[in-house]
Amino acid sequence: MNETLTRFVRSKAPAGSDLPVLMTPAHAGEDLLSAVQRLRPQIEEALLLAGGVLLRGFSVPAVETFQQFASSFGHPLLKYEFASTPRSAVSASTGAGVYTSTEYPAHQSIPLHNEQAYTREWPMKIWFHCVTASLEGGETPIADSRAVYRRMPGHIRKRFEPGILYVRNFGEMDVPWQKVFNTESRAEVQAFCERSGIAWEWKDDDGLRTKQLCQAVETHPATGEQLWFNQAHLFHISAREAEEREVLEEIYGIENVPRNTFFADGSTISDEIFAEVRAVLDAETVAFPWEEGDVLMLDNMLVAHARSPFKGPRKVIVAMAEPHGNLGRF
Repeated sequence: MNETLTRFVRSKAPAGSDLPVLMTPAHAGEDLLSAVQRLRPQIEEALLLAGGVLLRGFSVPAVETFQQFASSFGHPLLKYEFASTPRSAVSASTGAGVYTSTEYPAHQSIPLHNEQAYTREWPMKIWFHCVTASLEGGETPIADSRAVYRRMPGHIRKRFEPGILYVRNFGEMDVPWQKVFNTESRAEVQAFCERSGIAWEWKDDDGLRTKQLCQAVETHPATGEQLWFNQAHLFHISAREAEEREVLEEIYGIENVPRNTFFADGSTISDEIFAEVRAVLDAETVAFPWEEGDVLMLDNMLVAHARSPFKGPRKVIVAMAEPHGNLGRF
């Protein structure tokens, strides 16, 4: 085996972190699909213990290989519904369920988050495949949601326990509701909202406002562990650059900004609280450089992910599976 495959260097990690667990080929050029049967027991064990696995050095000759690998774990791949960021489906020839990673400008960071933790239904499994590694930056940092919960100050955990209220205004400043809900039909949007416990309000100029109370802390269904599981810091107005925030509030008013988060009772969450939240997330961040062909598989509840700014071409694709949620709780 190539000696470099036995070494794995994290550019950033908290003390004692074992994220992600590295798995490498049994022989040079081993095809990822051929390795599934051999590796599945190890992968499933590592996902529950550590939360994430990095498969490095395997042959992944096509996007279809990645799609078939993700599909081999026993659950149909999911569509990206009730989106919060722009993504595109990869060519239909690959089959359903493979998407580009979030299409934000290369110079921007995407903060740590568990996929679709801003809803009450989310995927349990998520896969990333590095087709093209960027020349500089472009990492997909990750963090243990259990460790984040343990490190989070008690006063914040207590205040967040009743849940987080997400308010979204769809229109010219955010992803349009037609793209978010994958439909042009208001009736279909309303039916989705009713099923999902989302309050909605149609606004002038074909706008839409939604409100949904979601979890801030969640229990993992297999391990029983408490997790920090929300996107409150990402949706809160403090996530905007200062100049952009000022413009949004001045033009639209705070009640009409594209997205914002509140305590469960609707009261304002201060910027200072989110400064503490972001400090905890930063302290638990694990980062490592992508290598072309890498596949990262995460338990989406146990491990959050992010994206670092980058330069040069970069292509990372994503698949998700195994829906789970708590629609009956709130």
